[in-house]
Amino acid sequence: MTDTVDKTPAPSVPPEQIKAIPVRHYGRWVAAAVVIAVLVLIGVAFSNANINYGIVPDYLTDGTILSGAWHTLYISVLAMVLGLVLGVILAIMRMSSNPVTSTVAWFYVWFFRGTPVLVQLLLWYNIALVFPILNLGFYKDEMNQVMTPFLAALLGLGLNEAAYMSEIVRAGIQSVDEGQTEASHALGMTRGQTLRRVILPQAMRVIVPPTGNEFINMLKTSSLAYVVQFNELIKRATDISSTSLAVVEMYFVASIWYLMLTTVFSIVQYYIERRYARGSSRSLPPTPLQRLRKNLSQWASLRRPEVAR
Repeated sequence: MTDTVDKTPAPSVPPEQIKAIPVRHYGRWVAAAVVIAVLVLIGVAFSNANINYGIVPDYLTDGTILSGAWHTLYISVLAMVLGLVLGVILAIMRMSSNPVTSTVAWFYVWFFRGTPVLVQLLLWYNIALVFPILNLGFYKDEMNQVMTPFLAALLGLGLNEAAYMSEIVRAGIQSVDEGQTEASHALGMTRGQTLRRVILPQAMRVIVPPTGNEFINMLKTSSLAYVVQFNELIKRATDISSTSLAVVEMYFVASIWYLMLTTVFSIVQYYIERRYARGSSRSLPPTPLQRLRKNLSQWASLRRPEVAR
């Protein structure tokens, strides 16, 4: 008699449900409590300070403050344009095979990056001690009449910015593959045509982000022009505080204006970067407005009651 094997499958036993126990991060709670406590202490200190916060909104639209904000924006744009143009020239000189031009460009960058902007502004403002008379052949005048606070601020800020922009432009140019240059020369383009039509358009993706940061930094660095008596925002705020004795209040007003200006240009920088990133990214990241609309739509869909089928 043969034994029969029972081939009935054994009943499947469901696996035991895993109980996930979250890890307790006590350090995060302690850090959050410390940060909140510090913020509360700072808020209490400012609330108990002898500061008249009520006059801050009134001076935000004061004519003197508006004039200072305009001069800050004006000198920042002009100094940035000067720095960008001269920076491109210096970057090309730096990469030149001519040892004279490359050495001059290197020395320029070394000097202007190695000395403080404040010292450079003061040197330009007092340049009449070195050159009492400006004689260009076709134009001659006393240097004190030529070197106005505006010109001293423009040269001090613009020439200093050129040293930094030259390094940014040089890094952008060197980021382009050398094969692009070789292909352009094979098509019969000159070095100038290759630079203008092939290299610089591709290098802009690398050049634009730090250039935007430099301009935002220029908006704040322009406050140093106060020492050469240029009527920028800090100078105007200080003039008001000397008569009204509202020193800290005027610093708050100037800070609010700097925050507004930097915020506006940060948004502009974001969209410029997004434009030049189109050739390097298959799909661009959503803009803040697009993310906000998406989050609002998701929130609305969660709150919308489901329709019974």
